Amino acid sequence: MTDITVSQTSVSPDVAAGVAQFLSPLVIDLTAIVVNGKQAHWHVRGANFIGVHELLDDVVAHAQAWADLAAERIVALGLPVDARLATVAAKTTTGTLTAGFQQSDRTIAEIVAQIDAALTGVHVAVDELGEIDAASQDVAIEIARGLEKDRWFLVAHISK
Repeated sequence: MTDITVSQTSVSPDVAAGVAQFLSPLVIDLTAIVVNGKQAHWHVRGANFIGVHELLDDVVAHAQAWADLAAERIVALGLPVDARLATVAAKTTTGTLTAGFQQSDRTIAEIVAQIDAALTGVHVAVDELGEIDAASQDVAIEIARGLEKDRWFLVAHISK
């Protein structure tokens, strides 16, 4: 058996740190949307209950997939990610969700506000990662595109 030394990643530590600086907050905010979106899913009320209830499941699934995408990019570059619930609660920028049952228009407004807060960080990541790592910028762009679509679907339920 031959001893072969293989570096953990093909990018420099500075690039990895730069990527983590912008993608880690996205993992945190997307994880918060997962938890809050599921809470909203369970407690939504109103005439359009089933549509909003099912759409919130999609929002949750998408946010989970994007959190995983961003986290795996960071880990692939050799750095750890901390998205434990205590960390998410302490560091998220998405704000809180009203507890208990809510009418669908309020539920949608609160989840849209959380998506908007997450999108602020996503847009910063898109802008900044262009100078650091194009592949990581692509991750942020994919997340932006998806969050904006989910936001549109939600807002369509309450738009006149």
